[in-house]
Amino acid sequence: MYDIIIVGAGPAGLTAAIYARRANKKVLVLEANTYGGQIINTKSIENYPANPGISGFDFATKLYNQTKDLGAEIKFEKVINISETEVTTTKETYKTKTIILATGADNRKLKLENEEKLTGKGISYCATCDGAFYKNKVVAVQGGGNTAVEDAIYLSDIAETVYLIHRRDSFKAEEILLDQLKEKQNVKILLNTTVTKLNGENKLESIEITNNKETKTLNIDGLFIAIGQVPETENFKKIININEQGYVIANEDCKTNIKNIFVAGDNRTKNLRQLVTATSDGAVAATEAIKYISENKE
Repeated sequence: MYDIIIVGAGPAGLTAAIYARRANKKVLVLEANTYGGQIINTKSIENYPANPGISGFDFATKLYNQTKDLGAEIKFEKVINISETEVTTTKETYKTKTIILATGADNRKLKLENEEKLTGKGISYCATCDGAFYKNKVVAVQGGGNTAVEDAIYLSDIAETVYLIHRRDSFKAEEILLDQLKEKQNVKILLNTTVTKLNGENKLESIEITNNKETKTLNIDGLFIAIGQVPETENFKKIININEQGYVIANEDCKTNIKNIFVAGDNRTKNLRQLVTATSDGAVAATEAIKYISENKE
């Protein structure tokens, strides 16, 4: 019997494990793939307090080792089902007093050839994370919602030119953002247009864009993809309240509709999904789980 089982070994899950072990709780972390989550692919983290310039891989590895050194048990097994007292993986079923879901959310991909190879080498899914690398350069943003427009506005103060590419004839973003966008003289809007090819060997060199009339090549230094995220919550929706977009419904206390199940990180409803908010969620979720255990002793 574990005190806390944490599903996911990204920054939120590993931070939760650290807080839980420091409270002397028996902890199991279950991860389907590798530790670190999305941050492991970030070349350089510039916006996390006291760690400017650390690579995502180094950050994740330090966090992983810290968690193990504190005595948390970590197993690389895919979770396929949960109940209030059990977590089932493809290998085994584990009993627990509490559960923290920290499975994160994956960026929605364009699903184009070279996309994975060039991620971190000209392709990014986070303008606030990587925008500073493109000072006075030419970049493009693909997307039409709030995030894409916000990214274009943000990048316009850094890059020389920003192309905002959207597959429809109008944006889904809020009017206040669109008004701000119109004030940016170095943002060029391309509607009814999609990115159809990514060119480059060791780094992104250009993209192919297609609209209703023609296909042409656009020479750029960076492409920011902002077409939404896909939260990793499919296996939990039968027991946990999830919204239409697939995110676990929870407030800043990280509590779900089930009293002993908590959520942390990018898979929950929230306004900002950043490394610092993921680790914050991990701390909060673990603290709430510890409190629940203390209040419900047998």
